[in-house]
Amino acid sequence: MNDGVGIDLMDVDRLAAALARRPGLRDRLFRRTEHTSEAGEPRAVRSLAARFCAKEAVTKALRLDAFRPLEIEVVGDGGPPSVRLHGAAAARARELDVSVVISLTHERRSAAAVAWAVRAPRVTA
Repeated sequence: MNDGVGIDLMDVDRLAAALARRPGLRDRLFRRTEHTSEAGEPRAVRSLAARFCAKEAVTKALRLDAFRPLEIEVVGDGGPPSVRLHGAAAARARELDVSVVISLTHERRSAAAVAWAVRAPRVTA
């Protein structure tokens, strides 16, 4: 059963400009684990943009009252991305009894993400 869907799209250059203007912004939007790949390389801004879109999409899918980007951590390199929820986002997922599945994409100039809040099917005997 699908309990919620969220989608977000953004211009990669817009995020790049915002990060350049405000050096502390990266730490307010992304957890340290999201700054770099598992190999320790800095992430390209288009990858960060896709992760930002995922955070917005998860916020919409869970119908959260406020956008708290550090409560939504996008994880995974080299495989399907997933989210690790913290704080109010984790509490909301537990309240709704859902898990969140995401899909990310990015091109040179744009990034997008979709999030699905999916309730596990009930098994009846």
